[in-house]
Amino acid sequence: MDIQRDSMEFDVVIVGGGPAGLAAAIRLKQRAAEKGSEIGVCVIEKGSEIGAHILSGAVMDPRAIGELLPDWRERGAPLHTEVGEDRFLFLSETGARRVPNWMLPGCFKNHGNYVVSLGSVVRWLGQQAEALGVEIFPGFAAAEVLYNADGSVKGVATGNMGVGRDGQPTENFQPGVELHAKYTFFAEGARGSLGRQLIARFGLDAGRDPQSYAIGIKELWEIAPEKFEPGLVVHTAGWPLDAATYGGSFLYHWENNKIAIGYVVGLNYRNPYLSPYEEFQRYKSHPAIRAFLDGGKRIAYGARAITAGGLNSLPKFTFPGGCFIGCEAGFLNASRIKGSHAAIKTGMLAADAAFDAVAAGRTGDELTAYPEAFGASWLHDELHRARNFKPAMSKGLWLGTLLVGIDQVVFRGKAPITLHTRKPDHEYLLPAAECKPIAYPKPDGKLSFDRLSSVFISNTNHEENQPIHLTLKDPSVPVSVNLDRYAGPEQRYCPAGVYEFVVDDDGNDRLQINAQNCVHCKTCDIKDPTQNIVWVVPEGGGGPNYSEM
Repeated sequence: MDIQRDSMEFDVVIVGGGPAGLAAAIRLKQRAAEKGSEIGVCVIEKGSEIGAHILSGAVMDPRAIGELLPDWRERGAPLHTEVGEDRFLFLSETGARRVPNWMLPGCFKNHGNYVVSLGSVVRWLGQQAEALGVEIFPGFAAAEVLYNADGSVKGVATGNMGVGRDGQPTENFQPGVELHAKYTFFAEGARGSLGRQLIARFGLDAGRDPQSYAIGIKELWEIAPEKFEPGLVVHTAGWPLDAATYGGSFLYHWENNKIAIGYVVGLNYRNPYLSPYEEFQRYKSHPAIRAFLDGGKRIAYGARAITAGGLNSLPKFTFPGGCFIGCEAGFLNASRIKGSHAAIKTGMLAADAAFDAVAAGRTGDELTAYPEAFGASWLHDELHRARNFKPAMSKGLWLGTLLVGIDQVVFRGKAPITLHTRKPDHEYLLPAAECKPIAYPKPDGKLSFDRLSSVFISNTNHEENQPIHLTLKDPSVPVSVNLDRYAGPEQRYCPAGVYEFVVDDDGNDRLQINAQNCVHCKTCDIKDPTQNIVWVVPEGGGGPNYSEM
């Protein structure tokens, strides 16, 4: 199709309306107000509204938001529940052993932090940004990176709307819009589809450890008032995962008798029969956990990949005409299970670099002041201290715990050695013939649930007559390789029932992709053993609609 697209010009275009993108937008406008100047800032967000695709545990460190908006309390920021107690449990199938708080490394202590709904925080940040004059366009997915003749990033184009499953325009067709900028910030979150392209184009991961990911699956429950302890933070390790598999749980008492409960599984797991979703459902049956949930009601569900490689896996995050901020690059601190403060801080640092560049009349060059400022920041120091956590824990629960204890307690994160990750997550999966199938219990509809009922309460919706956004490089690979060699792991690692193997009319196996179920977690794009699945953006506005996640 030869399509004519309208274009819009800005000083800075920001792709993604999460904490990083909105913090950057706010900081740009703050700097302009301080100088008595103007700067054109646009944020585009693929979710139907700001916050619709935001999912996090979340316990939030307020340090960065305090730097961005020192009067956040007076402005009514939704940080209401300060952490009152930390508990860390090692679980066996029926027992729980609590680690005394005096033995916990500092990364597991949350005094001064807040249990929040990150979606609510992000919606509030969106209001602050709009009040400063930031133009925010929800429901528009950035589908293409645009380049100048010299190879620098020129901006992005949003996806066409109203394209049918056959790839042809329907009567509702609307062409995408080009957004041109002097600098473009990419804040898509973990495994951003455009970020993946930029890393490949500019070789941004050269000399870095392979990025390491996990999947986080979360539910929001309303529990009995007598069981609710506002500000209680519980983390666990051990059962139901085996000791060789990285993962653990969180259970946060938030507000109004609501708790956030979830499970994180490292995507470097080896057994293709493992299902992170089913491990989470099984975890809730543990006596120490179900004690909180019995008599309660599940009210929300969601899942999202987590960029967990830390400092060792950070790509070069600047390139001509643009940069990565937040989890797009991987600034999350896996040892603390926190990334929102890092997202806000990197958004601010990038904004300062871009504002100074625009004020100096520059355009399309590399914002070298941003990585320089990061290197001198408290965030760099924090991530440096945490750099060994994920490589250590990938060595197994008990050896990893010992190594983390030595690194964090004895050396306080300043050990004289740095551990490294040697291969990407998709290379860890073993052939099914070498692994033991895992028998998961059937859901009871009270504590444990099936995937489709879970997707239903994620409020996920996609226009069905559109091209499938879960694309296959080679349609034969799912059966000839994944099913034959790995027993079809995509039907287990997907937390939304998107992938299933069915038998066609000729008696042959085929992969059926239920794209309308997709909650945009990106796990398939990461864990597919042949990297044959490529996640691309669907029509803007599609996907989950999280309210308090």
